[in-house]
This record gives sequence, structure tokens and C-alpha cells, in this order.
Amino acid sequence: MADIIKLLPDHVANQIAAGEVVQRPASVVKELLENAIDAQATEIKLIIKDGGKSLIQVVDNGIGMSVTDARLSFERHATSKIQKAEDLFCLDTKGFRGEALASIAAIAHVEMLTKPEHDEVGTHLKIEGSKIVHQEVAVTPKGTSLTVKNLFFNIPARRNFLKSHQVELRHITDEFHRVALAHPNIEFHYYNNGSELFSLPKANHRQRIVHVFGSKTNQKLVPIQEDTKVVKISGFINKPEFAKRSRGEQFFFVNHRFIRSPYLHHSVVAAFEGLIKSGTHPGYFIYLEVDPSSIDINIHPTKTEVKFDDEQTLYAILRSCVKHSLGQFNIAPALDFEHDENMQTPYDYKNKAIIQPKVTVDSGFNPFAEANQRTTINRTYTKPNTQGWENLYVGLESQSGSQNAKDVYFESDTITGSIFQNQKEEIESVATTFQLRRKYIVTTIKSGMVVIDQSRAHQRVLYEKFLRNSTIKEAVSQQLLFPLSLSFSKADMAILKDIQNNLTAIGFAFEEIEGESFQITGVPLMVTESEAGMVLDQLISDYQLEVEENSFSQADILSKTLAKTLSVKTGEVLDNESQLALVNNLFACKESRVSPFNKPIFVTITEDEIDKKFM
Repeated sequence: MADIIKLLPDHVANQIAAGEVVQRPASVVKELLENAIDAQATEIKLIIKDGGKSLIQVVDNGIGMSVTDARLSFERHATSKIQKAEDLFCLDTKGFRGEALASIAAIAHVEMLTKPEHDEVGTHLKIEGSKIVHQEVAVTPKGTSLTVKNLFFNIPARRNFLKSHQVELRHITDEFHRVALAHPNIEFHYYNNGSELFSLPKANHRQRIVHVFGSKTNQKLVPIQEDTKVVKISGFINKPEFAKRSRGEQFFFVNHRFIRSPYLHHSVVAAFEGLIKSGTHPGYFIYLEVDPSSIDINIHPTKTEVKFDDEQTLYAILRSCVKHSLGQFNIAPALDFEHDENMQTPYDYKNKAIIQPKVTVDSGFNPFAEANQRTTINRTYTKPNTQGWENLYVGLESQSGSQNAKDVYFESDTITGSIFQNQKEEIESVATTFQLRRKYIVTTIKSGMVVIDQSRAHQRVLYEKFLRNSTIKEAVSQQLLFPLSLSFSKADMAILKDIQNNLTAIGFAFEEIEGESFQITGVPLMVTESEAGMVLDQLISDYQLEVEENSFSQADILSKTLAKTLSVKTGEVLDNESQLALVNNLFACKESRVSPFNKPIFVTITEDEIDKKFM
């Protein structure tokens, strides 16, 4: 039998490796930023165009590379971070696999400018599909500039799977946040399509968090601190009242590296038990420092998952640390039966005698009298003369006797809703619905009965209504007497700008959206002023959770979010009229069987099925 196993060419092997390392433009940004940090850069610039599809450029002022190092950096498994296998268990750098640049160069047009500090000139390299097409000496400042153009130009299938510019930009921004938060001692600049999104100066951890997520974040933060032999914990948690429905502001850093750890996340959530509402998530920025030999960061190509030697101990320490901070800063509720601030006497009044308060009344005051006619009357009370009081009722008996009692009109007998009396009696006569456990609406049909989930039914009704309004752009907006001011982070503001047209079509009215805050002057009819911030926050959360990638349009995701937020919830009591109206509106929808999230709305129980239960 002929031999069938062959060695793959280098360019094919690089493309296969790129499938693991480079999943989207954000993966390239992560690798290039980490390389710049490992190069001891103190200032890093990130330049993006078209969501990273056309251009990704990272410029740093690090130590740079020589001509030989510049060529070797694009070879597979070429790295300066490790020399032997034992080095994998004491890593303190970001990149160590030696696959990043080789994988990127295999699927894009890459251009590098680099120069060490003490060299007079630098090196200019151009690589296309793993092939070096140009190399020359160049005049360039100290550090390295890496430009990646036309990502996945030679793999059209992978390029077609990329999402819209806005979605890819959001993923890049998320990676930028993770790197910037982990290294507050480095100055970062972030540009997109020629405009500056972030300019982050050197700062401490708290200042860096505020610079990234906006000035309003400062009031949310509660510091945490714990130093043990196993781990050193520092950072901040958000106050319980600022818990959100999304998981956006949740960051774990181990030895200045962002990681994901559901196990440690559960320890933080356990510390918040009883302090936040169900369905909401606490925010946190937690920095862990452990012995590099006690963790393994080489278990996943993206290096965002790590393995700890003793996770149970970390879980207990982190949970107690968060609970301690919540109690230390009076965030958690507490009962104190010994002291009541309302009953305590101030020190200045401790030795003073009690003075009985006095009240004086001007009995001669007449607000209807002229100012010059008002006179002070003696406060001495005199009994009025009551003689001849019987004469006041002379003649009333004859008048009242001549009047029929049926003609007497009493104001309290007025029925203001009489014009709806016939409609109400008609509804009550045909009402055949009742509410089961404040969750289901049961109604009868010819063949049996129908059990309807009231929340899902209302979601379907509202979804089709909002989708119709956003399509025909005829939604009615109720203007607010006073504009409502809201604040969001820069990343959230970018999402709001992107969907502003659809929000306007649905009934929202905005003033100009700039900076970190904006004003709402109008809301849809079904949205109250107090719910406007919650609705917008939920909308942003759905975009952050990539719900829009499974939807048809922005109008679709907007309508789903509004329907989910404003619909009747399980546990709400509905009267007979509301039940009947919901049933009629549901079966008037174009699709009444499933909710906007493809879940069944009702089940039908036929009379035959009921009869079989009694056999």
C-alpha cells in the first residue's frame, strides 16, 4: 500500500494555526497589544478601520527588534519568552507560543516598522500570505509599528463569517478594555475611522476604570483588599444598587492577564446573595496575584482560561473578601438593636431644660378683608347671642312640603361611567377566562380549552406592535415636561448612536448624543419616564450579548427588547377585562403560536383529552 501521510507545507500549517489563534479582528488586536506590552512599551496606539477588516495598526515605543529578530518573529514557534519546557510553569509575559505573528501573516497583508533604541536605522518588512515580499532599511522612531490589512484575504469563507463593522468594532473595544484595565501604568490611545475613541493617560486602577467607563462609575466602586500566602486580592466591586441585567462590567485579572473563570465568578455572586435582584449581575474589577508556578495558562489557545492548583481555597478567600468589603463600607444591610440615631439627643442639648412650646392665634384675622380695615380683636372668647334662632326656619316647612321627594337631586348619586355601562355588561356576559396562579390565562374554545402564558402572549402582542411602528415610522411619542438626563459609558454611547434612528422611529426623542450623557425629551406611549433608562440599558445589554447577530435587523432586536421589558410579568394579577383583551389581541397577531423568542405561547386541551382523564 502506498504511503498516504505527508507533511503539510508551512503556509498551509500556518493557515490551520490561524484558525485557532485568529478568530476575528479582535483576536489580532489582542495579540498585537500583548506583544507591545511585552516589549516594555509605555505608550501604545491602536488604529482601526472598518471594524478591523481593512486596517489594524498597533504602534508602541517599546524596545524594538533587530533585523534578524524581525525576520524570525514571523516564523512558527519562534519566541523570546521561553527557552525550555520548565519556563511554561513560571510565565510572567503575555505571548509565549510563537504562533501569533506567523498565523496573522498567513491570512493578511502585514507591514512592520521596527527599530531598537540604540540603532540609527530600523527595518521595514512587508509580508503577504506568509511570503516576505519586501525588506529594506528604513528611518523610523524607536519601537515597533505593526499594520495588518485585508484580514482573511486568502480565505473568503472565513471573511464571509465576519459580522458587521459595528459588531466587530465592539469586540475590538472589549479586548482593548481588558488590556487597558490590566495595565494602568501604560498610556493608551484608540482611534476608529480617524476619530479618537479613548485617550487613557497613566493612572492608578481606580482612575483607569473611571476613564474607561465614564465619570459616573466612580460613585459605584467599593474597594476590596486581601493579602494572604495563597493570593493577593485587590480591585473594586460595584455597589448592589448598580447591578445590571448584563454581564458587561465583570473583569478578573490574574497576574495582569484577563481571564474567564465561572468558578470564581460564582464566589463573587455568592457574596452578593440577598443584596441584588434576581436576574441582575454585579459588576467587579478584581485583580489577583498568585505564584506563576501555581497556575497553568497554557490550556487554551486564546489564553483566557487558566487552571489553578487550589481553586477551593481561592473561592473561599475571594467570597469572604467581597463580603467583608460590603460590610466594612456599610453596603450590606445590618440590624442594630442598641442604637437608634433618631432617638439620640445631640450633645449640645443634653443638659438643657425642656421648654413647653406655645402657640398664639390671631382670632381676628380675616384674609378677605382689606389691609386697612383689619383690626386686632381681643382674643377673649365671647359666647354669641343665640336668642331668636327659631325664626331662621320660618317658611321652610311649606316649601319642602310642596316638593316631590322623587325630584330631589343628590350630587353623590351621579354616575360618571354610565356611558360604558352597556359595554361592561356585554364583556362580563361573554367573559370566559380566568387566571391560574397569576401566570396562565385559561379560556374556552369549541373543542375544549386553551391555557395561555400571559407573559409570552403579551410579548408577542407588543413585539408586533413595536415592529410595525418602527417599519412604518408612525409611532406616537409622549413629550416629557422636563428632559430626562441619562449617562452611559463611551462604548454604550456608541451603540446608542448606531441605533438612534430606530429608537426615534419607535417613539423616543433625543437631543444630540455627545460625550457620556444625553437628554431624552420624549418616550413611546407604553414607556413611562421612570422606565426609559431601564429600557435603554436592557437594549444595550442585548447588543452586548450579541442578540443582534441572530436577528434580522436593528428594528427586530429593538422590538424584542421593548416587548420583553414592558410585557406583563409572571405574578401580576389581571382582571377579567384585561385577560379577555390580551386573548383577543394575541389571536389577532400574525403569529400567535410562539413568542418573539420562539417559545410556545399556549397549549390546547381538547374535550376528548379531558374525558380520558375520567375513564
